[in-house]
Amino acid sequence: MTPKIIIFASGAGSNAINIIHYFNLHPEANVAAIFTNKKDAGVVPKAIENRIALQYFNKSDFYDSNRVVELANQYQPDLIVLAGFLWLVPASFINAFENKIINLHPALLPKYGGKGMYGHFVHEAVVQNKEIETGITIHKVNTEFDKGEIIFQAKCRVTEEDSADSVAKKIHFLEHQHLPSVIAEYLKKQCASL
Repeated sequence: MTPKIIIFASGAGSNAINIIHYFNLHPEANVAAIFTNKKDAGVVPKAIENRIALQYFNKSDFYDSNRVVELANQYQPDLIVLAGFLWLVPASFINAFENKIINLHPALLPKYGGKGMYGHFVHEAVVQNKEIETGITIHKVNTEFDKGEIIFQAKCRVTEEDSADSVAKKIHFLEHQHLPSVIAEYLKKQCASL
């Protein structure tokens, strides 16, 4: 059976589309669904264009009930990928999909992680603090923001000329270059350990 992936996204969905395209070319896994907490997220039309099942949920569904667990269980996912998803994942969801949830973070954790540290806020902090490098982290998800076990990191240089926007471009390049292959490798290891 081909492993199934669910992607959780809140934004434009460039990483979600990159993952979909990667596994269209390398059919060792397939994206079964995209879950979003924003009806107007850029990822929504992209999911529709690519004929990927789309599930919308709100805060109450996620935190006050088992609705999102039940929806996700319908797809029997082997992996859940948080790609631009900004809410803290509740313990009930983590317990339901133990060791099956990973997150993409746009910095070299443990630096620039935690509540409020996402997207442009991260890149602005990197530039303000005159860092000489930054990067991406792919990590397992636990009940704290950005504290799960690190699976993979990739770095890029930050120069004095860099702005938050130019750092964001470097980070997007790293995300698109590495995330799909890291997912494929993680799934291989998971399947081997079963």
